Amino acid sequence: MPVTGIGGLFFRSKDPKALGEWYLTHLGVGASEGVWIWNQQAGPTVFQPFKADSDYYPAEQQTMLNLRVEGLDDLLASLRAAGIEVITRPEWDAHPEIGRFARIHDPEGNAIELWEPGAPPAN
Repeated sequence: MPVTGIGGLFFRSKDPKALGEWYLTHLGVGASEGVWIWNQQAGPTVFQPFKADSDYYPAEQQTMLNLRVEGLDDLLASLRAAGIEVITRPEWDAHPEIGRFARIHDPEGNAIELWEPGAPPAN
């Protein structure tokens, strides 16, 4: 296959510098000479079209960023301590084999899903 992974995610911002600093401070997505770059760990990436009328994320957003994380509880505690609203719902965690989820919004209102993948099934 010619595609080996996602090379980037690009989106519009009212204040790219400030938003970049927010992502660096709270989520560890780094900036290098004005370009946000971070080396990702190998792991699953979900590529999933949603129905146009899905209510899984805000209707005014065409896309939603989903970040794979380790230590979700610690991350959520640090986000809450920084005054960032964290949204969790029991139904999001109904399938432990898939993992656990939480939702935050960046300062411009973009939904960000935080995903701690579940343990791989035992063979």
